[in-house]
Amino acid sequence: MTNYLDFEKPLAEIEGKAEELRAMARGNSEMDVEDEARALDGKAQELLTDLYKSLTPWRKCQVARHPERPHCRDYIKALFTEYTPLAGDRNFAEDLSVMGGLARLNDRPVVVLGHEKGHDTKSRIERNFGMARPEGYRKAVRLFELADKFNLPVVTLVDTPGAYPGKGAEERGQSEAIARSTEKCLQIGVPIVSVIIGEGGSGGAVAFACADKLAMLEHSIYSVISPEGCASILWKDGSKMREAAEALRLTAQDLEMLGVIDRIIKEPMGGAQRGRDDTIKRVGETIEGLLQTMDGKSREELIAGRRKKFLDLGSKGLAA
Repeated sequence: MTNYLDFEKPLAEIEGKAEELRAMARGNSEMDVEDEARALDGKAQELLTDLYKSLTPWRKCQVARHPERPHCRDYIKALFTEYTPLAGDRNFAEDLSVMGGLARLNDRPVVVLGHEKGHDTKSRIERNFGMARPEGYRKAVRLFELADKFNLPVVTLVDTPGAYPGKGAEERGQSEAIARSTEKCLQIGVPIVSVIIGEGGSGGAVAFACADKLAMLEHSIYSVISPEGCASILWKDGSKMREAAEALRLTAQDLEMLGVIDRIIKEPMGGAQRGRDDTIKRVGETIEGLLQTMDGKSREELIAGRRKKFLDLGSKGLAA
């Protein structure tokens, strides 16, 4: 781990001491520090378990945004074969914050797309930190239509703080592009599985997540607005993001209880960033399992079931 969250600082100190001891021993063959280092490792594991067993909504927001969590490109590279990227919206430009194309998932032909935030400073700027512009959503519409035409299931990987709110994006019809993408999700007659792998923010996330089956990683978030944005609007004070995170009910656990999502994918202790390979494997198994539940369904059944799902949203929470 090279990046520690604010609430992980005590953990950083313990793990830093253990690494420092081992580094000293590597430079001096006569030093035997392994027992002491192992004791620190055990203490660090206990603290990690204690920190993550009851994360507050705000801390889950921090974990969901961790820069070392696996991103869309990591999932595509690890889970999909014969990936052929498709670029551009055939109207204005290519949006690098949205990546997608044709691929195979365990030899099943699919269309896969998702938000990509980038993994270093250069790529984050190129990818606009995962905030799509109108051309990104229009590219998504083109991929949804392609999937529908060739009867290919769709897999979407959602990880965005929200659609880009810049002047140019608004001039090119940002809200209309998001609405068209959402509409297209509800119209196509093929299975759609969506996974929130990090942040699922605002309509920018909904435009990819109007799926037959929606799953979330254990420490991901999904909300109509970011806690900071909500606090700025309701309290005129962005520092009240902790209170906003509590009120928004944006955690996977809250959303499963409300009936918004269908599955929670367990993360390794300490979050996806501490077990990237294991997390990616679990996501792949979940996607395959959810696709299998829709095998044999007709086009009409899929469309009707998807629309009913969204019309019924809220009834579970009201009953509870």
